[in-house]
Amino acid sequence: MTVAWLGIGANLGDARQTLKDAVVCLAQQHTLTVVAKSSLYRTAPIDAGGDDYYNCVVKVETSLDGHALLALCQRVEHHFGRERPFRNAPRTLDIDILLYGNVSIDETDLVVPHPRMTGRAFALVPLVEIDPELVIPGLGPASAFLAAVADQRIEKVKPLCQCMGAAPAPDTPPAGNCR
Repeated sequence: MTVAWLGIGANLGDARQTLKDAVVCLAQQHTLTVVAKSSLYRTAPIDAGGDDYYNCVVKVETSLDGHALLALCQRVEHHFGRERPFRNAPRTLDIDILLYGNVSIDETDLVVPHPRMTGRAFALVPLVEIDPELVIPGLGPASAFLAAVADQRIEKVKPLCQCMGAAPAPDTPPAGNCR
């Protein structure tokens, strides 16, 4: 099994719900296991227009090689209505392979580590949240790149449902729609 890190983002439709659904969809694949998920973040678009993005990172273990993992990510994107009308177009779902094991891949259709991840707060902050000691192959600690993206707006999103926190007192009804 290989450990891979996937960056997930969206800014069209109900982007927040799409990210949650995409993580569930990935977790249902028999060729990978989601072992960790970052918080959800809201970020300003970079090198693009449109609404703010919602982003997260998932750490997975997979039996797939890099190209097969890319194909799976693209199938999931397509399932959620992803279109590619032009570079950096707004999207219903984007899944990028940020890291794939400790290897570097530099091919026409797949470059890993992701070539722009060290300049993107929406990739680095969730990565470091999950693993503060994470090392990007050939580049060094992911945390070393955080200062360079400190001017990019990124806000942790509070969960809609707070019922997973401290246990309520006996006979206290669940909050909101949680049942």
